[in-house]
Amino acid sequence: MLLALHQLSCIYAARERSFHGGCRHKRAILWTHLSLVKTIPPAQHRPGKPGCHTPSPKPEASPIYPMRNLILASSSSYRRALLERLTVPFECAAPHINEEALPGEDAEALARRLATEKAAALRKQFPDSLIIGSDQVAECDGRLLGKPGSAAKAREQLQFCAGKAVHFHTGLSIYDTKTGFQVTECERYSVYFRALSNREIARYIELDNPLDCAGSFKAEGLGIALFEKMEGSDPNILIGLPLIRLISMLAQFDISPLDPSQS
Repeated sequence: MLLALHQLSCIYAARERSFHGGCRHKRAILWTHLSLVKTIPPAQHRPGKPGCHTPSPKPEASPIYPMRNLILASSSSYRRALLERLTVPFECAAPHINEEALPGEDAEALARRLATEKAAALRKQFPDSLIIGSDQVAECDGRLLGKPGSAAKAREQLQFCAGKAVHFHTGLSIYDTKTGFQVTECERYSVYFRALSNREIARYIELDNPLDCAGSFKAEGLGIALFEKMEGSDPNILIGLPLIRLISMLAQFDISPLDPSQS
C-alpha cells in the first residue's frame, strides 16, 4: 500500500514538473517573438495593400533657368537707370551705329530699325548673350524731332511743339547671340503741349537743360509743366525704355525680375 502511494506521488510530481516546464518554455518563445517585433524594421510599403500607409510623394522642385548674360546696347544714363529698376544683372555697351533716317522713312519705322540694328551690332562682342537695343524717335505734324544739342535748337523745337501733340515711338529689340533669334517691338506715347510763351520756354530750358533729349524736354523732370495731358501704356516710353513691354519680351527668354534665382 505504501509503495503504491509513493508511486502515485512520483507520477504527480513528474506531471507538475512537465506542466510548469512547458509553460516556461512557451513564455520564453513568446518573449523571443516580442523582441523580434521590436527590433526588426517594418517591411517596405507595397502600394495597394490594405491597412498600409501610403507615403506622400516628394514635391517636385521648381525649374531654375540659368541666367543669361544681359547686355544693354546703349550709353544712355536714362536707359541704364530704367533697366536697373528691374534688379536683374546686366552690362552696358555702346553700339555705335548710323542713326540717320533713310529717305521717306517714318518715325515708327526708324525707331524699329535703329533698335534692331543696335541690338545686332554687338552680337560678335557678346557671344551667348541677350542684347537689348532701344531707340526713340519723336515726331510732331510729320516732322522728326531729334536731340537739340543746343539751347537755340531746343527753343526752336519747343516753339514748334507748343499747343500741339507730339508722338514718341520707342523701338525695343532683343537679340539672342547664341541662336540668332531676334524679336522687335515698338511702343507709342503721346504728349499734348500747352500753349507756351517764349519766356516760359526760355525759363524751362534754363532750369531743366534738356539738350540731350528728343523733343527738348525731360518728362521725368520739369518737362511735366509743359503738358496738358499724356496718353500711353507706359510713361517710361518717354524716357527711352518701355519697361512693361520689355518685361513681357524677356519672358520669352525665361528671364523674370521676380525670379529669385535671377537677381
